[in-house]
Amino acid sequence: MASQLFAICFHAAQPSTLARFWGGVLGWNAIDGRGDDIEILPPRPDGLAGFRIRFLPSRVPKVGQNRAHFDLTSASPEAQRHTVARALELGGEHIDVGQRPEEGHVVLADPEGNEFCVIEAGNKFLADTGFIGALACDGTQEVGYFWSEALGWPLVWDQDQETAIQSPDGGTKITWGGPPVAPKTGTNKLFFELTLPAGTDGEAEVARLMSLGASRINSLEGDGSTVLLRDPDGNEFSVRTESR
Repeated sequence: MASQLFAICFHAAQPSTLARFWGGVLGWNAIDGRGDDIEILPPRPDGLAGFRIRFLPSRVPKVGQNRAHFDLTSASPEAQRHTVARALELGGEHIDVGQRPEEGHVVLADPEGNEFCVIEAGNKFLADTGFIGALACDGTQEVGYFWSEALGWPLVWDQDQETAIQSPDGGTKITWGGPPVAPKTGTNKLFFELTLPAGTDGEAEVARLMSLGASRINSLEGDGSTVLLRDPDGNEFSVRTESR
């Protein structure tokens, strides 16, 4: 059985500040994580996102635009304005990443400069998702294929080297924009944390991911329960090889 997407993780200079911001924007609940990290979860166990968000204390610097950002959906123009106003109230800010005036989405950054978009109402591609419509990534077609196989999520878009996947249960899509892909500079601020279904052989799963195109970096914890890898585009991700 494939690994499961457990969390989208942020390297954060101030985890509590980012957790408060994103929890406030999304309406999610904060809980203590492992060690000094903080997690936020959807208010219902069946939340459409399908993952939690973790904020890990880190000195990883932000260099240029992140390779991934959230696209938040809007049910109406009023809802879009409300989301933008709420984000600004909580410490976000407007930023310019080259968007055109005629584009309907609003580009913002959280208190640590992580970009995200509030998408206009009526976006058909994100109609079947939820408030977090997509995690939009800068990446190749190859990496879209990799993550489809790694997570067992079907491709829901594959055109002009742009790809997107979505859980069979629905919810947030993960998208890759295709070329040109900006060169990777340093460690990503956002990364995936995967976990394994109970009874899965951790080393066998790591070997499967490597056969799909991942490369192993090292073990993060002394007991070897967390392994750090890179996907075919060089993006770091972790796999917890013990059951939870």
